[in-house]
Amino acid sequence: MNTTSNTELIRPIREGLDIHFNREWVTDLENRMDRGGPWDDHTLFDLAYEAEQATKIDSFDQLLCLSHVHKLEPMIHQMDTAKKVLFGMHGRAILADEVGLGKTIEAGLVLKEYMVRGLVRKVLILVPASLVLQWVRELNQKFGIAAVAQKKEYMWTQCDVIVASMDTAKRDPHRSIVLEQEYDMLIIDEAHKLKNKKTTNYAFVKEIHKKYCLLLTATPVQNDLQELYNLITLLKPGQLGGQAKFHSNYIIDKRTVKNEGALQQELSKVMIRNRRSDGNLEMTKRAVRNIPLILSEDEQKLYDGVTDFVRGRYSENGANFGSMLSLLTLQREVCSSRDAVFLTLVNLFKKTAEDSPLRPQIWGLVELIRGIQSNTKAEKTIEIIKEANDKVIIFTEYRASQEYLLAYLKTNGIQAVPYRGGMNRGKKDWMMDLFRKRAQVLVATEAGGEGINLQFCHHMINFDLPWNPMRVEQRIGRVHRLGQTEDVQIYNLSTQGTIEEHILTLLHEKINMFESVIGELDVILERFEKKKTSSLEASLFKMVMEARSDDDIRDGISRIGDKLQNVASEVQDQTQAGSAFQHILAGNGQDVNLRP
Repeated sequence: MNTTSNTELIRPIREGLDIHFNREWVTDLENRMDRGGPWDDHTLFDLAYEAEQATKIDSFDQLLCLSHVHKLEPMIHQMDTAKKVLFGMHGRAILADEVGLGKTIEAGLVLKEYMVRGLVRKVLILVPASLVLQWVRELNQKFGIAAVAQKKEYMWTQCDVIVASMDTAKRDPHRSIVLEQEYDMLIIDEAHKLKNKKTTNYAFVKEIHKKYCLLLTATPVQNDLQELYNLITLLKPGQLGGQAKFHSNYIIDKRTVKNEGALQQELSKVMIRNRRSDGNLEMTKRAVRNIPLILSEDEQKLYDGVTDFVRGRYSENGANFGSMLSLLTLQREVCSSRDAVFLTLVNLFKKTAEDSPLRPQIWGLVELIRGIQSNTKAEKTIEIIKEANDKVIIFTEYRASQEYLLAYLKTNGIQAVPYRGGMNRGKKDWMMDLFRKRAQVLVATEAGGEGINLQFCHHMINFDLPWNPMRVEQRIGRVHRLGQTEDVQIYNLSTQGTIEEHILTLLHEKINMFESVIGELDVILERFEKKKTSSLEASLFKMVMEARSDDDIRDGISRIGDKLQNVASEVQDQTQAGSAFQHILAGNGQDVNLRP
C-alpha cells in the first residue's frame, strides 16, 4: 500500500515554484490534496500559475513599473534616478536635474513604481497654475495614472491622484480640506519657491500630511546655503540637524562651506542632479541662422529718434535706477516693433506735464510711428515660415508685437494662435492643443518660455532678442529638450544699425550660446553680475547710453564679451577640478568657497 502523504506528493511542485510565489496559494493546494479534493478545473490552475508567474519579483532592485508603461521609453539617467529615490532615499528626494532633462518623467516613474507595489494610492501634486493640465496629460498618457486637475472642492477628498496649483491649494476653503487629508505621496514642481521658510507656501507644505515626498527644481540653491537647508528640512526634518548645528558644522558664511566631505555625504542622501555636461545624454543639434535685416528709412528714423530721446533723459537723470529701468524698456521696445514702442510713448505723453518741453518731443516720435508703412521684421518672418513649411514658434518680449504679428500672419493666410501670461489655465491649454493639431504658428511672449513642452515643433524664430541670455536659453529649451527627434532650427532676427546687432554678436560670437546647450549659463551670469555689481542688461544699457559712436558700442560689447568668456573659463575649470559637492552647487549658480 502506498503510504506517501499528499504533502510529500506536493513537494516537487513546491520546490519547482519560485521562492517569491504566493505561499498562501501553495498551502491551499496542499490542504486540498490532504482533504482529497475538491479539485478545480485544470484551466483555472493554469491561469493561477500564469498570474503568479506574471507578478513574481525576480529582483528587488528592478523597476516593476516599466512593464506597465507602454507609451514611454525612459532614458538611462531617468531610470537610475528612480532607483536611487526608491532604494536609497526611501521616497523622499529633491530632483534637481538641469532644465529639459526630464524631472517630470523621473517623478512619474517613482510615482508609478510605488503605485504598482501597492504602497501609494492617494497623491497630491502641486505645480504652477500654467502647468496643471500639462502634468495631468503626462501622467495620463505616459504612465497610465488616472490623475485629474482640481476644479471643484469635492475633488480633494474623492480623487486619488489630484494635480492643483499651489495658490489654489493654500487658499481657504481648500487649505483646511487639504490639511485634513493623509497623502501617500506629495510632489511639488518648481520647489525652489519654497526656499524661504517664512513664506506661507513653506508653512503650508510643512503642514501637509505625507508619507513620501518629491521636490522638483533645477535651482535648489539660488542665493545662499540657508535655502538648501530649508528645502532639505522640509523634505526630511533633522537630516542636517538643527539650524544652529548646521551653521556650526558646515557654514562659514552664506556661500562659504566647511567640512565639505560631511556635507556632501548628507546632500547625496536626499538630492539627485543630472547635467547635460555629464556626457551620457543624446540631444539633437541646433542649427542657427542669424538673419541681419536693414530697416526701412522710416523705421531707422524712429529707432534713432527714440535712442536720442532716451540718451537725453539718461544724461539728465544719470544712473537713477527707477528712471533707467523705464528708459531701458523704451530702448528695448523700439528694437522689437513700432507697435511695442507706440503704446509706451503714448502713455508717457499722457503722464508728462503739459508745460514740459519733453511733451512735443514725445508726440513727434508718435507721429513718426504713424507714418511707417512697413515692418521689415514681420515681412522676413513670413518668408521664414513659408520656407519652413512646418510648425513654427515665434517668441517676442512684448504683447503689442504679439498682437501685430497675429494680425499680420492672418492677413497673409497663415493660421496662428497666441500664448501669453494673463491667460487662464484652460485657455493656455486650449492654445497649445490648437497649435499641436491645427495652427501652423504659435506666437508666444516670455510666458511661453517657461514650463511648456514643444518637442513636436523644431522651428523657432526669435523675433526680438532678450538682453538677458538666460531668457534666450529658456526659449530654446522649450523645443530643444529630451524627446525632440529633429534638429532644432533657430532663426535670430537682428536689425543692423541698432543695439540688436551688437546683442547678437555678444550671444553668438562671444559666449557661443546657440551652438551648444550651456548648463552653466546661470552661474556665469551670476558671477559676472557680482563682479560688475549690476545686471548684464543694466551694463549693456549703460554702455549704449554713454557710447559716442557705433564703434564705441562695438568696443563695449567686446569688453563685456571678454569678461563673460573669462568667467565661463573659471566655471569650467572649477567644474573639472572640483568635487561632486562643488559640481552640485556650481551648477546652481553659486560662487561657493570651500575651506577645510
